Amino acid sequence: MREARLDLTQRWLERIVARVEVPRAKVFPTEDLLNHVPVLIVGIADYIENPAKVVIGKMPVVAKAMELGELRFSQGFDAYEVLKEYEIFGGIIFAFLTRIIDDLEQPCTRGELLACAHRIFIAVALIQQATLTNYLALLTGKLSEREERLRGFNRALSHELTNRISAISGAAQVLQLDSLAEVERRRLNDVVTRNVLGMQTVLDNLAELSRIADTRQQRHVTLRTAAAEVMRQLRDAARARGVDLVPPDELPEVEVSAAAMELCLSNLVANSIKYADSRRKKRWVKLAARPDGEVSHEGYIVIEVRDNGIGVPPEKRNNLFQRFFRAHADGPAAADGMGLGLSIVRETVESLGGRAWAEFPEEGSVFAFTLPVRRFADGQALRASQLSSKA
Repeated sequence: MREARLDLTQRWLERIVARVEVPRAKVFPTEDLLNHVPVLIVGIADYIENPAKVVIGKMPVVAKAMELGELRFSQGFDAYEVLKEYEIFGGIIFAFLTRIIDDLEQPCTRGELLACAHRIFIAVALIQQATLTNYLALLTGKLSEREERLRGFNRALSHELTNRISAISGAAQVLQLDSLAEVERRRLNDVVTRNVLGMQTVLDNLAELSRIADTRQQRHVTLRTAAAEVMRQLRDAARARGVDLVPPDELPEVEVSAAAMELCLSNLVANSIKYADSRRKKRWVKLAARPDGEVSHEGYIVIEVRDNGIGVPPEKRNNLFQRFFRAHADGPAAADGMGLGLSIVRETVESLGGRAWAEFPEEGSVFAFTLPVRRFADGQALRASQLSSKA
């Protein structure tokens, strides 16, 4: 088994790649991680040879098994896939022993063979336990963090909607007065309109988030289609602020998640419109897209929203993507909002394996994010395959 450890590792790798949606190079993305499996196999061989050596007590073996659990967690494996991985691993070990058992020169009884098989079972189970324990600990921590963030989100959402409803209710009551001056009536109408639109934005974001969370309802569109839809939705808001929405000169022929792209783009473009610099004669927001040079082999794209607005003070830039943080919560640049737009962008792209960040050139701001994409031709082929399978 020790001599065949590299061959057994290769068999395991091939079986995993055939079962999970992880590129072959990413199942064990470094040589160090690829060396995990031979170490585990040697640990099992040691235990078969000498049952007094409890495999779980061998720290190198346990450490490798736990690191494998951390790797699978970071790759987005679910618990079933982790368990299945060790089912495959155990099957490969048993298949190997089945092939070589008849060539053994050393005589042994049936009882000794059964005892050997039992030790293999225990060794694989203990290694699986170490991997799964670490995986589940990380998963539990992530779920607890999400639960706490969800509670905070619900509190902020309730507070936001309550304030807006109160503002609408108060303005509506005053609007019923016959003696109300026309100037005041227009101001209160504006209060009602602004708060209704604010509530609509919040509800639209919630709807988009639910669509992203439910992968069964995800719809893919071309990047050009998603960008055009966001421009259409925000055209009137931009016109009201005197902001020119500049479409990108050229967009790659790729398909993206419609919900994720539109949610992220609409939040960033709306922010650029909201914080346009009123002192400038020409105010603009520009979109751009390019392949991500760091992870382009996986099919990611960078989307940039660039503007010549008021920017963000340097001392507030580190907190931009935190929930409820508003860089312009007071002063002449203050605007309505609950400080969730950028955090929604960050959490959305990170949930899909991307990232979000901000840059600050001499003029205005650049907010960017990455999202996974597929080539337009690949999307067409996939839809054709799905249609033929239904037929």
